[in-house]
Amino acid sequence: MHQYLHCGRFGFQLDRKAVVMGILNVTPDSFSDGGNFNSLEFALSHAEAMVEQGVDIIDIGGESTRPGSPAVALDEELRRVMPVLYALREIGKPLSIDTYKPEVMREAIIA
Repeated sequence: MHQYLHCGRFGFQLDRKAVVMGILNVTPDSFSDGGNFNSLEFALSHAEAMVEQGVDIIDIGGESTRPGSPAVALDEELRRVMPVLYALREIGKPLSIDTYKPEVMREAIIA
């Protein structure tokens, strides 16, 4: 039996290979990349590099989850992630948003 994952206009047959998610943190205090991709230019460059390296999905996050990091206001998280989401819509890979805020989820779906 084939297992298939639908991701909007994209899909993956899960029984053929692992699906690799590239993480794109657009925060100034990211625990995984030190805030290297918190400008639109650097974020897009990193996303393109991840695609060249073979990622299947790009997950965009605008709020750090490292221990002790302060919460980010809704408008600040939207300011961080929405330009990246809009710029990457045609990169040829499904995009996901790493957030717990329903407003950010709604805006990401609209984008």
